[in-house]
Amino acid sequence: MKPINPLRLLLICVILAVAGWSATVVTSRYGIATPVLPLTALATMGVIVIITLILGLRVLKWRNSHKPDSKDRKTQLDPLLAARTLVLAQACAYAGTVLLGWHVGIFLDQLRIWSLRSDQGITWLALAMAGGGLVMIVVGLLVERFCRIPPEDSDTGVNGKKGRPARGEAAGEGEYAYRGD
Repeated sequence: MKPINPLRLLLICVILAVAGWSATVVTSRYGIATPVLPLTALATMGVIVIITLILGLRVLKWRNSHKPDSKDRKTQLDPLLAARTLVLAQACAYAGTVLLGWHVGIFLDQLRIWSLRSDQGITWLALAMAGGGLVMIVVGLLVERFCRIPPEDSDTGVNGKKGRPARGEAAGEGEYAYRGD
């Protein structure tokens, strides 16, 4: 798996901010409710963040306790758990990007008419959802970083380097905990 490209996340966020802003303009023009998630979505986002963080900390704990020169290899990391943790972290970052972009667009439109509205609940809700999306992005990228491990020292690499070369090592990318060649 390749690491998440932050520029791709930024592009997705900008595209969805424009889409969220456009949807809010259209819905307000026709008197339809603003397309913002309900407050209960923050609880769901929190559960996803906590699960991602717990699984990521398990991988990080294994990575920090697993020394390449250590003879004690009793504790093995389940490769399926590591792969699922990595996929969950990346999905968390992408979902957070979608939520952040959409709700920033809504927030910007609502901010334009801030002084005209008597009820600013939608504006604060959109801001809270954008904040939740930002937390999801940060946790997703952090856990993705937890899943990187150095190459093994027991194998002989290329160019006389010790360890197995990581996929994408020439491009400066690290290898993830899941080694699915």
